[in-house]
Amino acid sequence: MSGDRAPEKRNETAWRMFEADRASKNLGMRLLEATEGRAVVEMVVGPLMVNGHNIAHGGFMFTLADTAFACACNVDGGEVTVASGADITFVAPAHEGDVLVATAQERLLFGRSGLYDVTVRRGEDVIAEFRGRSRTLPRRG
Repeated sequence: MSGDRAPEKRNETAWRMFEADRASKNLGMRLLEATEGRAVVEMVVGPLMVNGHNIAHGGFMFTLADTAFACACNVDGGEVTVASGADITFVAPAHEGDVLVATAQERLLFGRSGLYDVTVRRGEDVIAEFRGRSRTLPRRG
């Protein structure tokens, strides 16, 4: 893990959203970067995240990717953007103690919708690929 250093690149809106995200924070996730349609989130696979095959449960890897996706969707700070759908492909197993890093990147915005790709890595190894579909909510008056 990268220790207690401050994130190198920081978007205040995404950071505030992440700070309020109790689910991600309770899983030990750390937001490392959030800027211009991109976000990077880190998580260590803990002992309670391992399934009956002694590998990281896919739901936790999905949650990591989804958190990075959410941060990338909300860097602009104007309107609230949420997931309208997502899918994941698991490429390799992760194990207890592995440090996973999810990098989300905006691919396309069209109207109030968007597409984002997230790659989850352990070091240089790709563990999973995630594609998220976003929807920006109308402003409430």
